[in-house]
Amino acid sequence: MSKWSVGIDIGGTFTDLVALQHATGTQRSFKVLTTHGDPSMGVIEGIQQLMRNHGIPADSVELVVHATTLFTNALIERRGACTGLLTTQGFADIAEMGNERKYDLYDLQIERAQPLAPRHLRAEVAGRLNAQGQEIEPLDIPQALAAVDTLVDAGVESLAICLLHAYASPQHELALQAAIQARHPQLTLTLSSQTAPVIREYERTTTTLANAYIKPMARAYLDKLADELATIGLPRGVLMMLSNGGLARIDDARELPIALLESGPAAGAVSAVHHSLLESHRDLLAFDMGGTTAKLCLVTQGQPSISFGFEAARRQRFAEGSGLPIHITTVDLIEIGAGGGSIAHQDALGLLKVGPRSAGSEPGPMCYGLGGDAPTVTDANLLLGYLNPDFFAGGTLAMDRQQSAAGFAALGQQLQHSAVATAWGVHDIVAENMAAAARVHVSERGQDPRKFVLVATGGGGPLHAYYVARKIGISTIIAPPEAGVASAFGLLVATARSDRSRTISFKPATDDLRELETQFTALETQALPPLHALEQGFGPIQLQRRADGRFVGQGFNLTVDLPSGPYHFADSAGEAAWRAQLDQAFRSEYQRKFGRVPPDVPVELVNLRITGEAPPVEPFHAAPLPASHSTPEPVAHREVYFHEVRDYVSTPIFRRAQLRPGFAMAGPLLVEEPSTTVVVGPLGRIAMTAHANLVITVETAQ
Repeated sequence: MSKWSVGIDIGGTFTDLVALQHATGTQRSFKVLTTHGDPSMGVIEGIQQLMRNHGIPADSVELVVHATTLFTNALIERRGACTGLLTTQGFADIAEMGNERKYDLYDLQIERAQPLAPRHLRAEVAGRLNAQGQEIEPLDIPQALAAVDTLVDAGVESLAICLLHAYASPQHELALQAAIQARHPQLTLTLSSQTAPVIREYERTTTTLANAYIKPMARAYLDKLADELATIGLPRGVLMMLSNGGLARIDDARELPIALLESGPAAGAVSAVHHSLLESHRDLLAFDMGGTTAKLCLVTQGQPSISFGFEAARRQRFAEGSGLPIHITTVDLIEIGAGGGSIAHQDALGLLKVGPRSAGSEPGPMCYGLGGDAPTVTDANLLLGYLNPDFFAGGTLAMDRQQSAAGFAALGQQLQHSAVATAWGVHDIVAENMAAAARVHVSERGQDPRKFVLVATGGGGPLHAYYVARKIGISTIIAPPEAGVASAFGLLVATARSDRSRTISFKPATDDLRELETQFTALETQALPPLHALEQGFGPIQLQRRADGRFVGQGFNLTVDLPSGPYHFADSAGEAAWRAQLDQAFRSEYQRKFGRVPPDVPVELVNLRITGEAPPVEPFHAAPLPASHSTPEPVAHREVYFHEVRDYVSTPIFRRAQLRPGFAMAGPLLVEEPSTTVVVGPLGRIAMTAHANLVITVETAQ
């Protein structure tokens, strides 16, 4: 019996499911509305429907991979556990003081992100380590237990333990963990030394608190999901997509759910890379637009950009510094705009705005007929003709165009414009916001966005990519097969990955190289076990050494790749060679990024990082489609609005299943598939490649 793998991606609006059969190269997919009250309900119903539709026996499924926004939403909506903080005496307010930076200098009424543990649920303990991890004051265990007793009586279910300098030595945190577990075995504990063992006290505290805040929910959800999958005959040993774009066991995710916050968007970037490499494109902008948000990832030389921190639960959606800083390894994604459920409205100045409020899936856009009473981006796309009301989500979700028209007629009346002009305004605003954010993001990284390929995924990516590309100045768009479920597909082609880090102060020019090797060896020892546990399906393991470095005296760090170890040497010449390589690794990257290096200033490595990756043993290769040089007849013609002609145009509609490699045609046209629609305007031309990707060349705006 041929084996199947199943990917599950829970988004804010839809839950996407993809099944792959590696032996035949077969791909099957299904979308259901996300059930927010109990997300596992939508997952199980969707999987059962997917297996029924395509005759997939439960005992033929050998791998299940999962990504979810559940925990991100819990942080945003403050639906986590009652969480307490235990910290070093004198530091209980670090979570509230923050870094004393304002994200808006001129707002006198600025509101910072509130700590996940309020003041009355924060306690202190006597005992102190110095910056080298040496004890300078013994830990007062009885005092700590008394403080925890008080927190538990106040309702605390999950406790974050974040002691000063625990990144240098975990001894005090481990002692507290043992004592508290013996006293309160029901209390969920999170240690900063296991969650974020790096410097910067505020960021380490917020990361530890965030993990503690979502940990009980994560354990309950993941355990329930595993149990319910088992009841329908699927494996309990689910793999989870991490924010770093790699896979890990569900048991690892239960202990460190903070690593899952960006799992779905990360999988979208992995999918975009997979498809673009088939077309020999290595530099791309991975553009993923779903029902709630649109995100962008810069990919250079076939590798998604990686960051070692991001912000969650921002007070202002696009204001950097307004959220909770989280220290985890993550694919470097930026939110660049609205999703399909984002609500269009008139602001206080009388202008048309889109978002940030979203209708989500409950009640959803007006056209869903589920109680939504405000027009959204999806309603605009339906009114403009870009969406087929009878084929949305493969025909599983009926759409009412009259509801959308009524919503935009009312909004247009407020703005003194027609319903169609207002709907186009929404589509255009979304495209302009995305293009502007993309230009800034790419330019800040020293790149010209016009030199990149735009890979459009998500249900809304192919719908909006044409006008986004024209505004950016990008001339090539790739729309992969079943782009609307690309994140779920990305789960099934991702590598296994394990990241570990620790703080160190090391000057390559003068400090003992043997100590550096000892520290890296210890990190490798921590990173390898999660990968060895997956060695039946993933391998061989590759290790990459990195470090956050700076010139002595600087306050911020630059992450650079370091040469592979071990850093062993037989004589002074060998030692000098290693020192030169380590020093030059930082200086070269600093020169590339900033254009010059300060003269005669030594380099200091601050944080050491290890990344272990293991690719799938059996990579997925889609079944080839036979080529055809004949153009199929469109399944229909529909009136579709294109701004180039400022009117509706009778537009040919194709189904993606009709098309074969060799198909080529000038726009305007639409290509529909169950999970999305590819829009090609009058200044575009589309062709299907041998790998079944749709490549659109666009005459860009001047």
